[in-house]
Amino acid sequence: MQPELTSEVKDLRSEIDTLKAKIERLEGSRQDQLSIALIAGDLDKILAAMIIALAAAAQDTKVKLFFSFWSLSALRDRKKKAKGKDFISKMFGIMLPKGKSKLKLSNMNMAGIGPLMIKGLMKKQGVMSLEKMFQEAAELGIEITICEMSMNLMGFKKEEMIDYPGLRYAGAVTFIAEANESATQLFIS
Repeated sequence: MQPELTSEVKDLRSEIDTLKAKIERLEGSRQDQLSIALIAGDLDKILAAMIIALAAAAQDTKVKLFFSFWSLSALRDRKKKAKGKDFISKMFGIMLPKGKSKLKLSNMNMAGIGPLMIKGLMKKQGVMSLEKMFQEAAELGIEITICEMSMNLMGFKKEEMIDYPGLRYAGAVTFIAEANESATQLFIS
């Protein structure tokens, strides 16, 4: 015959059962998905994000990239022009890199020599170029979302962005909702 449980023990067991149920719900709501928010527009940081994204996608993990603020420079197509920009928007367009090939390094940029050195080393060691990484990402189904608010603040327009399958425009709320469903979230700034 078991001794009768005290009300404190009963309360404790009830709390434990409640916590177990919450943990099970949380574990069940996370998907094999990686969400990366990119803020920085530096070559090395975009490269890092793409390498991680490609590695995850190659292992059948769903990958979602959210480009915001300075990282938008990597998504500008250097061949495209947008009309109807105001003075500030035009200035941002002139001052910021236009496309992946124009990105600077976060450290050791050395007046543009640093990116050339990194690209040369990548080629020498058989590391795919950033351009090729974006092509591979598209083939692997990696989703790219452009932060609409950042794009508008910086004066960029949709017609000057790269061609990428399923490229979409949304806000931080969309990223947060998707990141909440992801088993892993990264923030690169």
